[in-house]
Amino acid sequence: MHHLLTTLTDVVALVPLDKKPGTNWNAPPAAPPGMDSIMPTWVGWAKYAAIGGGILGLIACGIMMMIGRRNRSHLAAEGASGLLWVMAGLSIVALAGGVVPAIVGG
Repeated sequence: MHHLLTTLTDVVALVPLDKKPGTNWNAPPAAPPGMDSIMPTWVGWAKYAAIGGGILGLIACGIMMMIGRRNRSHLAAEGASGLLWVMAGLSIVALAGGVVPAIVGG
């Protein structure tokens, strides 16, 4: 039959006092084997795609504003509001490399 832990001293007695590999719960981030060269490439591709999407988004918003100038004010308003969303998305992409490590502690 299993012994039930009844006091805090029983729990503390089970915690190892020496630093064994794998027990450091506040270790800095480390890439898995083989991923140290692949992951930066994936991040670079994602940033490249985001910048390309941002450029196309700004162009699309500009075209909507130009077409909607005369007798289609709703289209122009959609283009102008789209500018805010494109700029917000680009800002998040630009800040991701600094914000995520600051939050995670890497």
